[in-house]
Amino acid sequence: MERPRNLSEQLASTLSDEAFTKSLKKVESFVAKVLSVAMVVVLIVSIVDLCIVLISQLFTEPYGFFNTTLIEIFGLFLNVLVALEILENITAYLKKHEIQVELVIATSLTAVARKIIIFDFEKAGALDLAALALAVVALSAGYWVIRRVNRRLRSE
Repeated sequence: MERPRNLSEQLASTLSDEAFTKSLKKVESFVAKVLSVAMVVVLIVSIVDLCIVLISQLFTEPYGFFNTTLIEIFGLFLNVLVALEILENITAYLKKHEIQVELVIATSLTAVARKIIIFDFEKAGALDLAALALAVVALSAGYWVIRRVNRRLRSE
């Protein structure tokens, strides 16, 4: 039989690296679950917003998408897609308990592409557009490197 532990032994075992790491994993998992629920709420609100804009544009005069530019509507669609990709990132984390860099970079590329698609030349300048172009190049290069490394690791 195991003898009863004194308070300092119990405290030492509770604060051991292994027990502490387990506790951190539980907190990380809980936070990821809360984030995924919050992301579902964001998705629902984004979809409702998109539907409201579409319906209001279709049934107000002038009919069609003349009150709102198509670019704004594309931006709303891409908001939903980016939110879906973020939810996919969180779900992938919950499954494997590791951040999948390839997926994060792909999500970032989608977000930057959204920004380029809805880019307003009247409010932003050439420097802003150049910064977005640089972001696309950097993210694309990063994605290419990560994808290539992942392929090599899978084939080994």
